[in-house]
Amino acid sequence: MLRQLIIRDFAVIETLDLQFQSGMIVFTGETGAGKSILVDAMALVLGDRADNTIIRGGCDRTEITAVFSTEQNHAIRVFLDEQGIEYDDEILIRRIINKEGRSRAFINGTPVPLQLLRELGEQLVDIHGQNTHQSLSRRDVQRSLIDDFGQHEGVLQEVKQSWKEWHEATTQLAALTVGNSDHEAHIALLRYQIQELDLLQLEPSEYQKLSEEHSRLANVNRLLGTSQQALNDLSENEKSIASRLDLILRELQALQTVDPSLSAAIGFLENATIQIDEARDELRQYTDHLDLDPERLQVVEKRLDVLHDMARKHRVRPEDLDSHLNRLADELKHHIDNSNRGDELRSIQSRALDLYYQHASKLNACRKTAIKEFTQAVTKKIHALGMDGSIFQIEMESVKDHDPSPYGMDHIEFLITTNPGQPLRSLGKVASGGELSRISLAIRVTGSQDKGIQTLVFDEVDAGIGGGVAEIVGDLLHELAKHRQVFCVTHLPQIASLADHHMQVQKLMNEKQTFTLVNELNKNERVDEIARMLGGIRITDQSRAHAMEMLNPERGNLAG
Repeated sequence: MLRQLIIRDFAVIETLDLQFQSGMIVFTGETGAGKSILVDAMALVLGDRADNTIIRGGCDRTEITAVFSTEQNHAIRVFLDEQGIEYDDEILIRRIINKEGRSRAFINGTPVPLQLLRELGEQLVDIHGQNTHQSLSRRDVQRSLIDDFGQHEGVLQEVKQSWKEWHEATTQLAALTVGNSDHEAHIALLRYQIQELDLLQLEPSEYQKLSEEHSRLANVNRLLGTSQQALNDLSENEKSIASRLDLILRELQALQTVDPSLSAAIGFLENATIQIDEARDELRQYTDHLDLDPERLQVVEKRLDVLHDMARKHRVRPEDLDSHLNRLADELKHHIDNSNRGDELRSIQSRALDLYYQHASKLNACRKTAIKEFTQAVTKKIHALGMDGSIFQIEMESVKDHDPSPYGMDHIEFLITTNPGQPLRSLGKVASGGELSRISLAIRVTGSQDKGIQTLVFDEVDAGIGGGVAEIVGDLLHELAKHRQVFCVTHLPQIASLADHHMQVQKLMNEKQTFTLVNELNKNERVDEIARMLGGIRITDQSRAHAMEMLNPERGNLAG
């Protein structure tokens, strides 16, 4: 609901700060006072295109601010969450147009592109009469009106649930196959590669073990010679390290009685003797088992060549062949699982689609009934609004050759002709703004229990009507305002007298400038304004009496 509208330097408006409440709000005033300028300002702050010609003469920019309540408006809160815009119980929208023609828009202080502002505006306000923010011309809104009128929520939820199951299966199925159009060929290649590697009969860490063995076999002469020389130097000749160490140890032990402090050094030498003896035993064992084996060397080299060739073929390192085989096996399992999952998803997809068509068919039947009743009700109201020759019709086409939608398979369109003998046209193509406003009013009142937009603006709704029809229009607007905030620009006292809140628009002029002022009228001021609308510039006692009668609270409006 629109709580506040602040306008600065827009057309003939210098500064306006208007506060609004719920219910039916009318704007009245002399012709040319600027009533429709207020509607234009609303449209502008909600995303309409504009240029610098709307800036008040002598000013640098136009600035319009609107404050909306977000209470009980879940759709708006979801929209703001999706855009990452913070909010509380109110939304503050600000639009600035400078004299260079550049425009800036803000939602709760966050700069936003004009398209985003327009998307939000279409959910906040519906302006009828100038084809601006007119959601009723959109087929999705028309469809929602029929579903709300027919109370199809249960069936619609069944359609949405079966669509969701179908959509999720379809999406997952597409994800399984994306980038893998040769699925079976890839599985065949994986099987071949795994079989090829299996034939190698790879052992754990085989390449590392073979590489070590090959290094040993290829260098056996050097290993054997060096080991034998080490044995000789350690203990196999008279000048061996062991012999010399044994002599040194005996001489120091003999001197230990002279100086006991030699015991530490003697201890280290005794340990060294033990270590040399162990090293000698280890080298003897090593040389005993170190034999020349040219045949084994050939076997190892041949096996290493096979592993190198296979590694080059698979573009991995030889030492990674075993882990590569494991990866191929995991990939094959994944693809096989995907194949099985694909079969499962296709089964889910088929079942969900069958169920979807059953629910969609049921929804189609419900809509047919609602369309018949809705058409009759709207037609009756349109005729009562002085459009006797008008024909209102709702066309519904069921389409099965397109992908399912969460709202069923029905394409719904509102059609109208206001002139007998002329063809029916879509609602948004009705030429007369006043006629379109009345048609929209009839539709909105008929579907007044729907959960749609909370603020409606009717401009030119009284064009070309008067008398009893005008009173019917007022009654319909007042009825609609029980569930919505309704703004109406009117010239007719029959409509103005039924308002919950009455705003008077005045244009004042001095030698240099023109100003537009807007004031909310109290009870006495309303009497004078209604009397003016009844009798012209000169207000008579008779017109005042008539005005007071029209403002009688028994008619259902708030007179004060």
